[in-house]
Amino acid sequence: MDVGAERHGPGVAAMLRGLRAPSLAPWTHLYEPPAPLRPGAPHTVFLGVSTILIGDGDTAILTDGFFSRPGLLRVRFGRVRPRRARITAALRGAGIDRLDAVFVVHSHYDHALDAPEVAAATGARLIGSASTRNIAAGHGFPDDRFQLAVTGEPFTIGRFTLTALPARHSPGDLAPGRIDRPLSPPARATDYRTGDCYTLHVRHGERELLVHASAHSLPGALDGRRADTVYLGIGALGKQDEAFREEYWDRLVTGTGARRVVPVHWDDFTRPLDRPLRPFPAFFDDFTATMSFLTRKTERTGVALALPVVGRRADPWPS
Repeated sequence: MDVGAERHGPGVAAMLRGLRAPSLAPWTHLYEPPAPLRPGAPHTVFLGVSTILIGDGDTAILTDGFFSRPGLLRVRFGRVRPRRARITAALRGAGIDRLDAVFVVHSHYDHALDAPEVAAATGARLIGSASTRNIAAGHGFPDDRFQLAVTGEPFTIGRFTLTALPARHSPGDLAPGRIDRPLSPPARATDYRTGDCYTLHVRHGERELLVHASAHSLPGALDGRRADTVYLGIGALGKQDEAFREEYWDRLVTGTGARRVVPVHWDDFTRPLDRPLRPFPAFFDDFTATMSFLTRKTERTGVALALPVVGRRADPWPS
């Protein structure tokens, strides 16, 4: 305990506690093990927030591709822009030199800021909403390499079948609305408005997964959809009540028949990727409450829970 802070009253002590990031130590036993390299076998690599590389050796798909991770002061009071050195370092560190597609789940800066730069550097097509299209236009990204996501309509890339499904941003959206004209960096973080929000359904052979970045659920959006594994966004979930979390679990996990949950969008994305990932401070979220909830749910239901390790090649469907 910070005794000096206690002398100045409980308010100061509470504020200082709120600025501390919770430890990952209680959850390290949940870390995903590294997957062996097997030709043709699907794999994933978590790269912070909801940036996930999904590949099988022939095809490589990336969600979001957010690597610049500007600091908190710049996000709150300045302007943000892609940091090409950080993007290059992150791609090199993940062994990415070519991508077939970059799929943007919604258009906030922590998802879409770098996507046009990543797609341009890797030869990928860029897929997303009309708002993401305006971000791409502001970067000078060629429109003939942009694909507008159409909810419910599957499309094939290699042996993967992808379907964008409608989703809802988590409560407390700080930049709601749409981007209705080309957006060129540098720009305010709040200029990167949500646009349409998606859950990405991915099928490879008989196996299925969901990448669901925002901790909210849309009634009926996933009806009839199945997933073996859900990459489950938990940002700000710790600030919601138990009834909200239960409904979220029921729609995303129970409703899809998932047998495995991998939490994403939990790390403090104002820290660069070359520093160890840590959860957001308690002032912004309650990571401990969320992980305790997920642990209770998985223990009661027999669903597996795994915490992703940044940069580690993992098996999305371990036996």
